[in-house]
Amino acid sequence: MKKILSALVLAAVLTAAPGFAVAAREKADAAARRAPVAGKEAAAPSTAANTAAHEQKAAAASEGGACPEAEKEVHPPKQFWPHKGLFGVYDMASVQRGFQVYREVCASCHAMKYLSYRDLGALGYNPEQVKAVAASVTVTDGPNDEGQMFERPGRPSDPFKSPFPNDKAARFANNGALPPDMSLLVKAREHGEDYIAALLTGYSDAPACASMNPGMNWNKYFPTHQIAMPKPLNDGQVQYTDGTPNNTQQEARDVAQFLAWASEPHLNQRKEMGLKIVLFMLVFAGIMAAAKCRVWEGVK
Repeated sequence: MKKILSALVLAAVLTAAPGFAVAAREKADAAARRAPVAGKEAAAPSTAANTAAHEQKAAAASEGGACPEAEKEVHPPKQFWPHKGLFGVYDMASVQRGFQVYREVCASCHAMKYLSYRDLGALGYNPEQVKAVAASVTVTDGPNDEGQMFERPGRPSDPFKSPFPNDKAARFANNGALPPDMSLLVKAREHGEDYIAALLTGYSDAPACASMNPGMNWNKYFPTHQIAMPKPLNDGQVQYTDGTPNNTQQEARDVAQFLAWASEPHLNQRKEMGLKIVLFMLVFAGIMAAAKCRVWEGVK
């Protein structure tokens, strides 16, 4: 019975095989006939796209041609920062000068909503100095017992006062651009402190080939080279009390150092604690190794 069934299945397969082969050949012939047509259809959009691209390039060339300076991406130069590295710590004198630059220059446009005035105690300011800095601003509080908002001097527990009540007011005052919050700016920008310091010193006249938008300023380190923020720092703009030269490069380095501290204010304590833990683990490992040798010294 099994032999009969096998013979029937084999006969059916042999009978159907020619039909399958013919169908396969017909499909292959049809595909071959359609291939040139499809190729022509695919080539048509490509030709149209190339023509459009050539027309755009020709139009750009007729308007003055390409501007290499505007298309070139410039990376900020690598600088030495004392808080980098395994054992690096902040230069607190530079951080204090940077806070002075922020307070006198940057605070007119940029907020730092994640810092409070009491955080300045970590920079070396005593409680009275912190209270004086906080009281130099007026903040809105309330409501009072009558349900009204009121103005009062700032307190150490208050966050840094924002220069604008909301984002729309900030855009209106800055040609439509929204000044970024500086609390975590170093962490949010590629190259961190290097980028901040380079950006603040990267202003210059726009090249003749560049087409500048209204109200924009040329900065070679900004990604598009056109930035809404005018040049914020100039030589001698901030008067340092410790005798440090107050040129533009020094002011930019100091404010970049302050912004690095603002983004990670506990870095010094974290590295100090990490060093203590590493030393403890080394001593503990030595004690454990000595105990192991003592316990197993009699075992051969």
